[in-house]
Amino acid sequence: MAIKNVTVGKTQYSLSYELLNHTCEKSILFLHGWGADKELMKGVFGKFLKDYRHIYLDLPGFGNSSIKEALNSFDVKDIVKEFLSSIGKDPQIVVGHSFGGKIALLLNPENIVLLSSSGIVLPKRLWVKMKIAFFKIAKFFALKRFYKIFASKDVKDMNFTMYEMFKKVVDEDMSEYFRDYKGRAILFWGKDDSATPVISARKINTLIQKSTLFELEGDHFFFLNKGGFIEEKIIRNLKD
Repeated sequence: MAIKNVTVGKTQYSLSYELLNHTCEKSILFLHGWGADKELMKGVFGKFLKDYRHIYLDLPGFGNSSIKEALNSFDVKDIVKEFLSSIGKDPQIVVGHSFGGKIALLLNPENIVLLSSSGIVLPKRLWVKMKIAFFKIAKFFALKRFYKIFASKDVKDMNFTMYEMFKKVVDEDMSEYFRDYKGRAILFWGKDDSATPVISARKINTLIQKSTLFELEGDHFFFLNKGGFIEEKIIRNLKD
């Protein structure tokens, strides 16, 4: 593990990362989702794709990376871009799970691999709307200590800053960015995913012109035992 300090605007971030296969010419960046860190991604993909230099990064506020205030996805993208510039790496492929998939898209690389990516906003269920309304009332009365009662399970163990960040990013609709993406994309999705339902994958597949979709057995973390299958499809579909 290494730490890279980067400055975006007037704020400095300490970012934790790890590189594997240092001598490889081409690079692949792995971005985790909410409730995870770089170790999860390395555990799945570390023994695959040996022809690429692997870059594993803790996004700001996750793992061992710092955060100063609640960010939106575009802020995170800018921080990741500055990090990549600081280590002198321009990845040919970016793999992103959930929130990491949205950041992968915004980085606009040659190729993206999306694992149950966020970025498509679906209508909220009634109970979710009620929970949001109740929290807004609690916040109005400065009852911040109660936020975990109403927080999504994705952020229930995180601090208030991260919860504020989650609220910023959860409703960001990236449909136009998916539509405008001109690179090649492979989408992998869990058929039983309730966090980012497979209907999102099908919409993204129609929006990205050069995309391929694989619907697999499993939930939001379906990919944990699919490293070999994903490697095979990346080599077949993305390797020049």
